[in-house]
Amino acid sequence: MCRVRRGRCSKGAVAVSLCLATGVAQAQSSVSLYGLADAFAGVVRTPGAQGNAWEVGSGGLSTSYWGISGAEDLGSGVKAIFTLESFYRINSGQSGAFNGQSFFGRRAFVGLSGQFGQLTLGRTDSLLFVSTLLFNPFGNSFVFSPMVVHTFLPSAMGAASVQSDTAIDDSIVYQTPEFGGLTGSLQYSNAGIAGHAGQANYSANLLYFAGTFSATAAVQSLHTASLFLNGPTQQTAWLVGAAYRLEAVKLFFQYERVTDNNELADDTVQAGTSAQVGTGSVLLSWAGTLRRPAQGPDLRWSTVALGYDYPLSKRTEVYAVWRYDTMTSVSSGNSLGVGIRTRF
Repeated sequence: MCRVRRGRCSKGAVAVSLCLATGVAQAQSSVSLYGLADAFAGVVRTPGAQGNAWEVGSGGLSTSYWGISGAEDLGSGVKAIFTLESFYRINSGQSGAFNGQSFFGRRAFVGLSGQFGQLTLGRTDSLLFVSTLLFNPFGNSFVFSPMVVHTFLPSAMGAASVQSDTAIDDSIVYQTPEFGGLTGSLQYSNAGIAGHAGQANYSANLLYFAGTFSATAAVQSLHTASLFLNGPTQQTAWLVGAAYRLEAVKLFFQYERVTDNNELADDTVQAGTSAQVGTGSVLLSWAGTLRRPAQGPDLRWSTVALGYDYPLSKRTEVYAVWRYDTMTSVSSGNSLGVGIRTRF
């Protein structure tokens, strides 16, 4: 802040103008540092695993991350915005949610926002992932959310249903303004490989929040060859979800269908609830996936998770979650974790 004092800014009109201009510039822009730390102790045994392994793990309910974001007022209701966010593993101090992930692997973009909506360029959230995490009781947990685990993680059945990450590189996203609780987003990304213009990815979603009812629909079409781990050259996924609040209870539902052009199809259903019990919340979710491969019999995977999340303050909470998995032709999985999550 610049103050007008004798011998400093008060020496002349020009100096006063510079001081005032500096104050205005500072008032019109902002930069924030923030993040989340989440660790748990317990055992995670996925279907088909051999034996139990006790561990201190990172990201039981949310993947730990830190970020920097900012906005500058450009006038006429338009702002320049940016976000840089990085995952980390709090149990080992390593950067990234997994080995080899880019440093700003969570999100990294710059853009403009205003009455027209928002336009961003960079590594931006997968719109399908956004619709997935908002409509299940365990949110974006890659350890205990049945819907997230079934959709984005490989298993004894093979590669993950959806081959994209939670954010998409080299992408452009446009988000509409809100109209009566409804917003829509469009996403385009390209592999950036000369001579392979067809290796592009497209995505869109709708989000509706009004009173006790909310809903979503999302579609994603992948064509970038480097994403695929199970043989296809393109993949289409679509998802619908809804939630309804009944006083202290909230009900969730999702249905997702993923088809690859190698004749593999996955159908996943999720149903769950969160209920306030005392100060905390009981979380319950079930997801089931039916995989129809091009050859061989159908495969089935069922996961149920039950947890309790108790806030110690507005920023910090403790939780306990049990997860149980069954899958065709392999041993069942039994996982349990007790952890703490805090935001800064």
